[in-house]
Amino acid sequence: MGWIGKIMGGTIGFALGGPVGAILGGVFGHAFDTKEELETAGRRTGLSPAEQDQMVFFVTCFSMLAKLAAADGRVSKEETETINRFMTNDLSLTESNKQVAARIFNEALNSTDSFDAFALQFYGRFRDRPELIDMMLDILVRVSVADGVLSDPEEKLILSAVSIFHYSETAYNRIKERHLKTSESVYAILKCSRNDPDEKIKSQYRKLVAQFHPDKIAAKGLPEEFIKFATDKFREIHDAYETIRKERGF
Repeated sequence: MGWIGKIMGGTIGFALGGPVGAILGGVFGHAFDTKEELETAGRRTGLSPAEQDQMVFFVTCFSMLAKLAAADGRVSKEETETINRFMTNDLSLTESNKQVAARIFNEALNSTDSFDAFALQFYGRFRDRPELIDMMLDILVRVSVADGVLSDPEEKLILSAVSIFHYSETAYNRIKERHLKTSESVYAILKCSRNDPDEKIKSQYRKLVAQFHPDKIAAKGLPEEFIKFATDKFREIHDAYETIRKERGF
């Protein structure tokens, strides 16, 4: 049983501070013993360290997506459908876990905490795990450009996360190129450019395959609900390399 099952079962009490703790309190109020526990960060949770990481990643992901969806002042039907497709197609969430994700999303929509507040708590937890930071930015951009356009209000928030995460703008632009499907997309997937020599392409491919293997990234705190997403990203890296390899003939 994962962290969602444990909390939904109401068998544990735990505390986590910050905006993530407030969202959890709103969605899973029965899991907290007292208001004081909710406000006391670092208390024994009843979840393993890995489960706590998975919980924080899951909650911040859907909270930040909610703030992005509301960036222009309203959440459209199309944006809601995009989030639903992400949960179904990219994550393959079970119906019960989709309901949890939707509750987190809606709770975050009504939260007074900002996008930046969630980004700061995420970075505080995962600052030493660059693969998870990369994965989060990939998700934010992927969902935002699902309609083929990255709006100015959405990009303003994502650029704020880029700054908070101490992520380079060059690397961020490659994420955009990857999802906006430009002629540079296959190179952007490998975090390279068309002008890079073959040896750099090969070296970068080996590095990314090692970093983003689903088993390895799961061990760093990626929620089990995101394993399909990680597997698809891993396959995307391999497919991009094969496309470049055939194009260049090495």
